[in-house]
Formats: sequence, C-alpha cells, structure tokens
Amino acid sequence: MAIKILVTGGTFDKEYDEIAGKLYFKHTHVPEILQLGRSNLAIDICPLMMIDSLEMTAADRNLIVQHCRDCAEEMIVVTHGTDTMEITAQELGRAKLNKTIVLTGAMVPYKFGSSDGLFNLGSALAFVQSLGKGVYVAMNGRCFDWDNVKKNRASGIFEEVAQGID
Repeated sequence: MAIKILVTGGTFDKEYDEIAGKLYFKHTHVPEILQLGRSNLAIDICPLMMIDSLEMTAADRNLIVQHCRDCAEEMIVVTHGTDTMEITAQELGRAKLNKTIVLTGAMVPYKFGSSDGLFNLGSALAFVQSLGKGVYVAMNGRCFDWDNVKKNRASGIFEEVAQGID
C-alpha cells in the first residue's frame, strides 16, 4: 500500500522573495525531494494547505485529522511547520486513529540548499514504515511519541518533554 504524504506548508516549503525580502509559498517541494532522494516508494502526495504553522487554526488541524481518518492509506507522513507541530501531533494522537502517522518539518527552507528537510523527510518515511500504529514526530534523526515531544526554541531541536523543557 502507498504512503500518503499530507503537505501543510511550514518552513519546509517556503521560498525567499528577494524583491520583497520575505519568505512565501509557491508550491510544495516534496516531489522534487523524493526525486532527488531516488525514492522508489509508492507515495500519494496530497497538498492540503500551504501556511506557516503559526497561522494554523483549529479548523486547519481538524482538516488534517479528517484527511488522516478518511484516507485509505494506513501510513501517513505530514509535512508541517515546526512552531506548532507538537500541537497538531496532540490533536492527531487524541483522535486515536488506527494508523501510523509521522509529522516532520524543517528548520531551514528546502530552497536554501542547506535544509534539514531532506534528512527529516527521509527519516519520517523510514519511521512510518517501521513503527507501530500511533502518532509520532520525526525531527533531527529522532522519533518522538506525540505526547512526549516539544520544540526547544533555544537550541532549535525537538526533545522529549520528560527532559524538563518549558
């Protein structure tokens, strides 16, 4: 069975407008990343939205949960902005879907050339195929349970909540 990739935007898919000096969304880079990585997995890419996760609403999160619930695939990767990734992971975790769902993102946009997005997406695809049913966050080469992860804004990495992160 195919792996569903739900695209929601985030830094992962941002580009830089040199004239305006701002980051913006044009289209998802997931197909290009998969081609660059020579992926031969059966993947169905579904762009849901192209927004910064700080602008994500409860309705947007409900849409993500609904797509995960309704899609035929049992393995799902969600590309997501890192600022509120753990909030969406919690919503998915509380939904108790009988699927393997892995959220991932990037601290640096793919188009910048030095992005961690390629590594994180590759890790998420490996995790989604090897983990049991549940919701996870895959960042920085690690995988976290949905209810035990937080972004450490000082270091720019994801860690377990049990490590005392505020």
